[in-house]
Amino acid sequence: MAALLAKNLNTLAGESGDYFRIALSVDCAIFGFDDHELKVLLTRSDLGEFKNQWTLLGDMVGFHEDPDQAASRVVKKRTGLRNLYLEQVHTFGRPDRHPRGRVVTIAYYALVNIGKVRLNAGTPDLDWHSVGDVRQLATDHRLILENCHRRLRTQGVERHLAFGLLPPKFSLAQLQSVYEAIEGHPLDRRNFRKKILGMHILEDLQEMEKAVSHRPGRLYRFRGLIPGTFF
Repeated sequence: MAALLAKNLNTLAGESGDYFRIALSVDCAIFGFDDHELKVLLTRSDLGEFKNQWTLLGDMVGFHEDPDQAASRVVKKRTGLRNLYLEQVHTFGRPDRHPRGRVVTIAYYALVNIGKVRLNAGTPDLDWHSVGDVRQLATDHRLILENCHRRLRTQGVERHLAFGLLPPKFSLAQLQSVYEAIEGHPLDRRNFRKKILGMHILEDLQEMEKAVSHRPGRLYRFRGLIPGTFF
């Protein structure tokens, strides 16, 4: 069996060395919440025809790295964030997706608290963009972003991701605002509150908001530990 496998591999290699000329990369959709909007961190592309177009954060996977390590390296280098949980979303491998050759990429996403991200002032090519305003990205990164956003919407409710983007004490209006940003559309106020309170994941602090320009709301906090997808 081993001899047959070796023979087949040698045959493939002899017929076409292309099997061994495929690069592997990672691309990361880093989402954050700010000013009632879901945002994504983008940078400028340096790829030929796509030069200076906005793109997701990414890089090639090093020879001695696995994809998870490469994704963590990319995020740490550009944002300073360490030990950030990045979830694999999908693999994109269309033969003509990259202008420099055959590159297969693995997409990741993460949700972070923008207030805790300190972008390097010396890199003006790195900035937050409202997800709803992103119309065009380099190569196939718009498709990658859409897939990552879809995964975030699916897991946002399942994992209660919104709580990592809120202060320790928050109102239901604040919580709804985060979920609306993740979902990308308004939510019915009554149905949202009924569903959230019915989950029994909130603790009523018996306190009211203070110094707000609207009618003060009751304050709550999340019961239990916040998942590690954000901090």
